[in-house]
Amino acid sequence: MLSTLERIDPHSDRIDVLVELVHQLRPRRPRDTEYAIQRVRLLCQLLKGQPAQASALHSYMTRLLESRRHASLYTDIGILSNDGFVTELKARFAYRFLPPALGDTYLADAIDQVLYVETDYLWVNAVPAVYWLELFDVVNHAPPVADAAPAKVRQATVLGMLEAIRTLSCRVCALGLEPRLIRSHAAIEDFDSPFLMQNIEVNDYLDGYARLLDGAEGDLDDAKHLLVMLDQCDTVVAKIRRNASSQGTSVALTYLLVALSQSIERLRKLLFLVDVSGELPAVPTLDLDIIASDAALASVAPPTPHRAAAISLARELVEAHNNKYVMRDLVADNIDLLARNVTENASRTGEHYIADTRGQLGHMFLSSAGAGFIVGVMALIKILFGYLRAAPLVEAFLFSMNYSLGFVLIHILHFTIATKQPAMTASRIAAELSVKEGRHLDIDSMAELVNKVFRTQTIAVFGNLATVIPSAWAIAYGWQWMTGKHLVTPQKALGLLHDIDPLNSLALFYAAIAGVCLFVAGLISGYYDNKALYTRMAQRVSQLRRLGRLLGPERMPRFAAYVENNLGGLMGNFFFGILLGTMGTLGYLLGLPLDIRHVTFSAANFSTAMVALDNNVTWRLVALSVAGFFAIGTVNLVVSFGLALWVALRAREIHFDQGIQLLQSLGRRFVAAPIQFFIGPKDSAPGEPGIQARGTK
Repeated sequence: MLSTLERIDPHSDRIDVLVELVHQLRPRRPRDTEYAIQRVRLLCQLLKGQPAQASALHSYMTRLLESRRHASLYTDIGILSNDGFVTELKARFAYRFLPPALGDTYLADAIDQVLYVETDYLWVNAVPAVYWLELFDVVNHAPPVADAAPAKVRQATVLGMLEAIRTLSCRVCALGLEPRLIRSHAAIEDFDSPFLMQNIEVNDYLDGYARLLDGAEGDLDDAKHLLVMLDQCDTVVAKIRRNASSQGTSVALTYLLVALSQSIERLRKLLFLVDVSGELPAVPTLDLDIIASDAALASVAPPTPHRAAAISLARELVEAHNNKYVMRDLVADNIDLLARNVTENASRTGEHYIADTRGQLGHMFLSSAGAGFIVGVMALIKILFGYLRAAPLVEAFLFSMNYSLGFVLIHILHFTIATKQPAMTASRIAAELSVKEGRHLDIDSMAELVNKVFRTQTIAVFGNLATVIPSAWAIAYGWQWMTGKHLVTPQKALGLLHDIDPLNSLALFYAAIAGVCLFVAGLISGYYDNKALYTRMAQRVSQLRRLGRLLGPERMPRFAAYVENNLGGLMGNFFFGILLGTMGTLGYLLGLPLDIRHVTFSAANFSTAMVALDNNVTWRLVALSVAGFFAIGTVNLVVSFGLALWVALRAREIHFDQGIQLLQSLGRRFVAAPIQFFIGPKDSAPGEPGIQARGTK
């Protein structure tokens, strides 16, 4: 380290010596913070004992900072660009492989050259702030070399921050006047826009600051009124986020809100740093308490608020710089609100899939029984399509349309496919946990909700099976009666039974793939429900003049409202059919074990195979097959429910760690009333208080 200090040229602004010096501070392991602390303290001791090297480093750093532009460091690092989510994502992906060219003009590029390891922020942030400030004071207080020009680092830094404040203010103004933001908060047009007013306040503040720097007499007005405008901008952003649950949102709008929040927050921090009145409040996110605790650990006096704010902002910039090409953070920051809305819409749909009483369970059974009959017909059509021996992609299209149109018909008729429930009911449970968050969670009430979900899904499965098995049986016998031959050959029948064998085939693995498809279909459903709200689908449909003339003035509003309220269900079912229909073909084309097993179709294939074999099978084969499609159904439900619950909890940032207590509560409910555990409580008599029945879909 001493040899590096001795090679410093105080008249040079080349970055290579600083790169080497920082490299000697960098630990070999990113989390070896003790090594980094020792190296920083060693550098301080060397500079204190070598005044000539301290003076050379002072002049060298001064020249390096004065020769570079500062503003882009504060306006670009840690703040999303105006390019949009997709463009930003593509840029980060490209820069991961081929970073952009760096020059000697901008200070941000110098940081890119010095802190080039992505984990540098770990050890930089781990070194207590007081040690960085001690190093800064040693260098800053060292006299410059004899023939060095007068230092103007402070002026360059302040001017860079002022330029950044103006740029950020203009950016906030432009983003705040975006049409998509105004559409989401139309009230902003009825009053003076805080996004526009803050820009006027910033320009007045900067004009006064320029007069102060020019030596004009008089005091600079503080920026308190400007901070009020920024608070109002934050209020608008918060209202739009809250209204997203009822009005919907999009990735573009979420990206806009994130960029706005980041720019406003950076504006506050810069205003605090350039303030000369001493009356502005410190920004809460500057982590001044952490810096004060660093000082306590080092047994030194805590730094002043401005010095603490400066070191906190420097840490933030270093971390943001190291993560500026990380795609995970970009996706997490911009998808969270959309994911929350998708799962929120799914949870509202999930209320229709939860029965409270035996009467509602009866309605659920009838609804799922109707779906079972349609699935029996769909299984017949799929077998007939298989006899066409079409090309793989054509066959995948035919299978997909069979599934998709059948599931859409089930939705239109308000029938229920049991395996469609978990993705919705899991979001409903997560929504209940979200409401309870921050308060004491009542495990017994949560156990009651889980019990309702369990028995509702169980009844729905039995409702599907109660009709799909006899309907497929009747269809197979009817085909034999009309044509004189079985619907499938004995060899095909044995193949159908082998496909649902839980022990000697990949049936359960394929059932898990189907569960993933069910989960994805639930997300698609929530996405389109959110999209219908955000784009005002009912209003758009009602503006179609030709369709209006066809349906008439009375039916057109009802149709438009139906599309908006059911777009998620229709699209979720349609895409679910495509996923089921193409998975087997995709596995064939890729040579991978990809296929699906769905409980209702497996049960229909079981009935078809039994008729084709004239019921001449052993009881062991029957028992294995029945156990197979029940196991397939269990895997379908568990996988889709587990994934949906995990995503819903993540979207709401909930960490549920009381699973053991929940299972114990469910066990107590089962022991106390085993019959009610499976079929629910009796319906309330007329006039008695009861729970209002929910409809089923």
